[in-house]
Amino acid sequence: MTVEQTQMEAGEYTYEVRRAGNRGDLVILMHGFPETSHMWIPLLEHLAANGYTAVAPDLRGYSPGARPEGAEHYGYAAMAADILAMADALGKERFHLVGHDHGAGLGWYIAGRHADRLQSWTALSVPHIDAFGEAIANNPEQRQRSGYMQFFRQVGIAEAALSADDFTSLRNIWSASSADQVEEYVRVLRQPGALTGALNWYRGALTEDRQPIGKISVPTILIWGNQDSAIGRPGVTATPPLMAGPYRLVELDVGHWLIQEAEADVLRETLAHIEQYAD
Repeated sequence: MTVEQTQMEAGEYTYEVRRAGNRGDLVILMHGFPETSHMWIPLLEHLAANGYTAVAPDLRGYSPGARPEGAEHYGYAAMAADILAMADALGKERFHLVGHDHGAGLGWYIAGRHADRLQSWTALSVPHIDAFGEAIANNPEQRQRSGYMQFFRQVGIAEAALSADDFTSLRNIWSASSADQVEEYVRVLRQPGALTGALNWYRGALTEDRQPIGKISVPTILIWGNQDSAIGRPGVTATPPLMAGPYRLVELDVGHWLIQEAEADVLRETLAHIEQYAD
């Protein structure tokens, strides 16, 4: 199936979007840091081939037309509104949602605050954000794993370190990605304001005063790699008590970059979950 690159108006902003398919239920895919919608190409193709309309935006901070200055513009509530606006623009009251990393954090928020809009929710890597936040606060191992977040909140310092020597540190992080994919990520992050926009997710969305989202009723699967260096087991273990609807954990023996490290597993499990709750 052909993946089309286009643009979409949502709220105040214009998003760069990759999409495939034009029939069936809508599936919106949200990437994490420091990636773009390019990460979703295999899943976009797979969903379209199986009768779905799949859309993956370059999220706020990454799209040139959706790159507001100031971390205050990167709160979950505002960014969730744009995702819902995308569904509205495509004529879909309800849709399936898939998210990885930061996209998963936003997805948990949408599932908690806008459950009526979702048919299903697939989280990659990140457990329920209340459980994850509790683990960061109270589990020494998870707090150590998440220590980089404090560094990423240092305005200017983080940007200088991550962009040094043609993004060497990020290139090392992208070790599971193809060369073409890495160059696509660097192309976006080289754009004026893009790296700051990407880091503003840490500065605007993951704040200490974030309000809990509570129990989730949307049918959910969490796909988690037990070799993930950033996200340990405590938050995963603490997720089931926060689920008020159908929930399943898919544990894979891989790291954080799930779709690159275990593409076949991610495609199979995601499609199976969506099909279970499709119209």
